[in-house]
Amino acid sequence: MNKTNLLLDLSQVDQITDGDPNFKKELIAIFLEQIPEFISNMDDFLENNNLERLAREAHTAKSSVMIFGMQDTGMLLKEIELTAEEKKIGQIPSLLKQVETNLNEAQIQLNDLMQHL
Repeated sequence: MNKTNLLLDLSQVDQITDGDPNFKKELIAIFLEQIPEFISNMDDFLENNNLERLAREAHTAKSSVMIFGMQDTGMLLKEIELTAEEKKIGQIPSLLKQVETNLNEAQIQLNDLMQHL
């Protein structure tokens, strides 16, 4: 099993779409549009020390990544959310870097998958 299979679990997407490939493509396309926005927004909010908005963005991103079975990324986003709410910046940059790495990898994998749907 390669890293692709470990990062994404599309069983919830399959369940939501009830096997409809067009609906599955729509959900994936929406998530693919969200990924760069999540990354950009969280980077900007951290850079501007807007921890309240960073916490909200992490919460929103967490919901999306969980639909795509990215449990580890969801846990990292939850940690960013809670850490930002507690106004503790120290850990956030390294957590955010891990999230960005995972989201960028998911983006590659989902783009590849879209070509085969």
